Amino acid sequence: MLRILYQFPDWLRRLTYKDAFWRGNTGEKVVYLTFDDGPVPEVTPRVLDILDEMGVKATFFWVGENLTKYPNLAAEVLRRGHYAGNHTYHHISGWQAPAIAYQSEILLTEQKMQEVRRLAGITEVQPKLFRPPYGRSGLRMHRWLKEQGYKVVLWDIVSHDYNRRYSPERIVKIVMRYVRPGSVLLMHDSLKSDHNIITALPLIIRRLQLAGYEFRLISSSAAE
Repeated sequence: MLRILYQFPDWLRRLTYKDAFWRGNTGEKVVYLTFDDGPVPEVTPRVLDILDEMGVKATFFWVGENLTKYPNLAAEVLRRGHYAGNHTYHHISGWQAPAIAYQSEILLTEQKMQEVRRLAGITEVQPKLFRPPYGRSGLRMHRWLKEQGYKVVLWDIVSHDYNRRYSPERIVKIVMRYVRPGSVLLMHDSLKSDHNIITALPLIIRRLQLAGYEFRLISSSAAE
């Protein structure tokens, strides 16, 4: 029962959002590092510096409201070679918001993401990724997202870096206990994780590298 807090069971994934990208190739010792809820100036720059220092690229799922506030910071994420995905404009739950409102949130965020790409001078085609806040969007919305060309990305491990009751050491232990080939690791470059992320992130990266894991971006081919 405790495991479901950190790793959604494989059999339950197949009964819910089976078309989503939960985990990559299980035969490769690869981890997909992802960050939700940014960018914010208090945390994101420090996360970027850690990733640079350790030679790791990650996929960031952006809240549109933050893109409106901090477009230059978001552009810097892309300039440093990371990928980005859509995480709605106000971080709303797909189980509570009306479908039309939820779709509007996604489309507005996509518009802001395009503006950031132009600001960053990014011309290469990047995968069109979406992560529903709280993992909640509903099967009808999944169909709409597919029609819009999105790949829904969920996760194999949730680190709980946002949990004020958890220490950085506990978060590292969670990740190292549940990591496996192809894991999509969910972390946050947000204010709610500030107390943990800066300490835990370099420890997690180093221990995974020592264990033989390679970090990869979530590309279109990886998410097939």
